[in-house]
Amino acid sequence: MRVVIAEDLALLRDGLTRLLTAFGFEVVAAVDNGPALLPALTTHRPDVAVVDVRLPPTFTDEGLQAAIAARTQVPGLPVLVLSQHVEQLYARELLSDRSGGVGYLLKDRVSDVGQFVDAVRQVASGGTVMDPEVVAQLLARRTRDEPLAGLTAREREVLGLMAEGRSNAAVAGRLFVTEKAVSKHINSIFSKLGLPPSDDDNRRVLAVLTYLDA
Repeated sequence: MRVVIAEDLALLRDGLTRLLTAFGFEVVAAVDNGPALLPALTTHRPDVAVVDVRLPPTFTDEGLQAAIAARTQVPGLPVLVLSQHVEQLYARELLSDRSGGVGYLLKDRVSDVGQFVDAVRQVASGGTVMDPEVVAQLLARRTRDEPLAGLTAREREVLGLMAEGRSNAAVAGRLFVTEKAVSKHINSIFSKLGLPPSDDDNRRVLAVLTYLDA
């Protein structure tokens, strides 16, 4: 699996490269600034990009903007964003094209190597992985917004756990309910969000994107 890394801190960039290489990934490019990221993504077209939001030269949103630009040229390019803080605008902008294959993790909370590697793989496979703190802040912002207003408190809780990338079994374990109960809640969520069964789309991803998209 081919990876492009964008991180301005040399030690972290080298650490990510060594870590992913040890787990069987091929790091095809590791850049330290925003202007270098877009050509790296469009030239190598990696299976997944691991990108810091704030890169030189201005340390604002170069990493995110390069990732978004690359996804317009390479539709569905999987991107896992790493950030020091919860940037709600950035998270919503990344999700706005609704194509899946996105993740948003806070650097300070990426302490479990296995979880991080799993997150990279999940995003590469087209899934959505969101840090629980990002989910919590976006949920607080969206509590009065449609179409989430039609969801019950339990359905919101289930959808929030789905947005963290948890499976039905993991959601059931977290809420101390059966998988059958979780499945019923998810089917109700799909119905309320207007996501009918389809052969060519992933309703789970679309539900999460609906939940997170501003």
